[in-house]
Amino acid sequence: MSADATADAVSAPSPDVGTGPCPAPGEDGTARCTDRSTDHEDTLDLRLPDEFVARFETGRPGAGDTDAEDGPGPQSRGDSTAPPASPTPAGYDLLDGVAGWGPIATPVGVFQLVPVRVERDLALVCRWMNDPAVAAFWELAGPQNVTEDHLRSQLADDGRSVPCLGVLEGTPMSYWEVYRADLDPLARHYPARPHDTGIHLLIGAVADRGRGLGSTLLRAVADLALDRRPACARVIAEPDLRNIRSVTAFLSAGFRFSAEVDLPAKRAALMIRDRSLRGLL
Repeated sequence: MSADATADAVSAPSPDVGTGPCPAPGEDGTARCTDRSTDHEDTLDLRLPDEFVARFETGRPGAGDTDAEDGPGPQSRGDSTAPPASPTPAGYDLLDGVAGWGPIATPVGVFQLVPVRVERDLALVCRWMNDPAVAAFWELAGPQNVTEDHLRSQLADDGRSVPCLGVLEGTPMSYWEVYRADLDPLARHYPARPHDTGIHLLIGAVADRGRGLGSTLLRAVADLALDRRPACARVIAEPDLRNIRSVTAFLSAGFRFSAEVDLPAKRAALMIRDRSLRGLL
């Protein structure tokens, strides 16, 4: 859904992604813009998988469910073409259970994504969002209730986006949003594929920025998503094109630049990390 605006770890979300130009592959394989009013073949309908709906109908959803079918920007879940949000059972998501992805070893230490709990984490995330360098790209600065509304809107949604703290060696130091890009209105703006997984990231502490930490963690989390989500072939990000350090961080993390896309709040660089290229970039 993927802001360390001054350093190397930013992919900030955009507000509601509406209809508009949609990149489509050209003859040379690169993306070009086409009019969404006449071309509907390059994106997916924003609908929940039948088995997800069935879990609610039969009363069987629970924290152990991880068989998700085939989620810039976080606020885009409110788009009118998306299915109505249903209360999400605790621990359930459409990302094969982010809470259970577990810790991973990285060159900078043991790292883990821990889903946000508003009561525990709100003050910390709000402080990070009000850093001027972050606020320039995340647009969530201001009173604590602004951040709280954003977090609660995701947690109350249908599980297509999971806000997390990034915990390095036991210390929370970053904020992440892992989301189903193929189920997000972002999918209207690029040729989405089933199970595409999106990420947004901000590095919280100024001391952690500008020293390559973001690139290391972006690579680790992208590979973690590919490992934990066998059906996912690509990890997607869409940092603001103005944020050169962010785009550079994604390139250093093994993402490739795919296209420029016009989103409602920004012109973004579509960055993709392909499963097939793991170990090569």
